[in-house]
Amino acid sequence: MEVHTPITSFIVGTLAVWRVTHLLWAEDGPLDVLVRFRKFAGASFFGRLLDCFYCLSLWVSLPMAWLLATSWTERAIVWLGLSGGALILQRLTTRTPSAPPPAIWHETTIADKQE
Repeated sequence: MEVHTPITSFIVGTLAVWRVTHLLWAEDGPLDVLVRFRKFAGASFFGRLLDCFYCLSLWVSLPMAWLLATSWTERAIVWLGLSGGALILQRLTTRTPSAPPPAIWHETTIADKQE
């Protein structure tokens, strides 16, 4: 299978995905508009999505992959590649790398900890 997305488009797309993801995930924005947006989202699906750079990069890269690629197979490959590129850029630009999300999450209660 051959991917027809030019490398320059892929690189610029990766930079754009990183920029938008970082903007939504960590920046205040003018007049703290993004801070208020994240507060408004709260603990909803979108609020949790805005708290996770890894998850958010997948959603931000989806429309970019749609624009850059032509076939469904190519879009799937470019989609994951753009998100992966954004994650690499995030790790390279972060002083202390954030831990990846846990593979399995267990909710514990106070009673569980006392046993």
